Amino acid sequence: MTTLTSAARPRRLTGRLVVPKAGAIVLALILPIALVALWQASGTNGALFGGALPTPDRAWNAWVTWAFGPKGMGLNPYSGTWAESVVFSAIRVAKGFALAIVIGVPLGIAIGWWKLFAMVVDPTIQWLRPVPITAWLPISIAIFGISDFGSVFLITIGAFYPIVINTTHGTRDVEKNWIRAALMMGSSPFTVLRRVVLPAALPSIFTGLRIGLGIAWTAVIVSEMVAVKSGLGYVLWDAYYVGRMDIVIADMVSIGLLGYLSDFLIVRVEHWVLRWRRLQSFNA
Repeated sequence: MTTLTSAARPRRLTGRLVVPKAGAIVLALILPIALVALWQASGTNGALFGGALPTPDRAWNAWVTWAFGPKGMGLNPYSGTWAESVVFSAIRVAKGFALAIVIGVPLGIAIGWWKLFAMVVDPTIQWLRPVPITAWLPISIAIFGISDFGSVFLITIGAFYPIVINTTHGTRDVEKNWIRAALMMGSSPFTVLRRVVLPAALPSIFTGLRIGLGIAWTAVIVSEMVAVKSGLGYVLWDAYYVGRMDIVIADMVSIGLLGYLSDFLIVRVEHWVLRWRRLQSFNA
């Protein structure tokens, strides 16, 4: 009987199953491929649900034209405009997400570190947090009009709350004995905050960044549907309005892939910044 070599077999390490990267990619693709195949097989004459939903092959053909077709084609106003829409949306997400980080991370650390500051600021944040992004749309349009900054404003609000809350949680949950030890060794409170609290809070901060980035992509689509006249959200609503559901599906897939790639980037940055944790676990 033939057996798998140790390099080919999945390995168990500290109770966890370790799968080779190629195997992990295959496993991750099984469900999407199965769903697309089922969707395609269920369609009749290229459509599903009485013609309301196009099959994947029609959505794919629409995306190819949207991405690579000649721009300015009279019969297809979407032809060749995909990259332009992606750039508009990605820039807005980058601006709003960056603003949310600049505001949310220092504010979360301050709330978690200084009790008096938390008593003054945190109740207001928790009061405003349940207000959905869509409720801010009228205010955004009233203040900024139909402009890019209105979209950036909504993205910043959407990404801000998970970032500030997770940063606060991470700062408060730092092991108190580490703080006591650093103070006993003569470190100033600022040094303790910089050298002990911030590194220990980074895993929670990155969790907030990942959640906030997902909400940022939601916010940009919502804002572009109403408050901006460009980007993937605008195309999504415009395509629905004129009955181009193949473009709607292609747009939704594009948004999902862009969100996935940006989240993957955050995860890679997290692994690089927190590499000391993996080394610490390995040595333990």
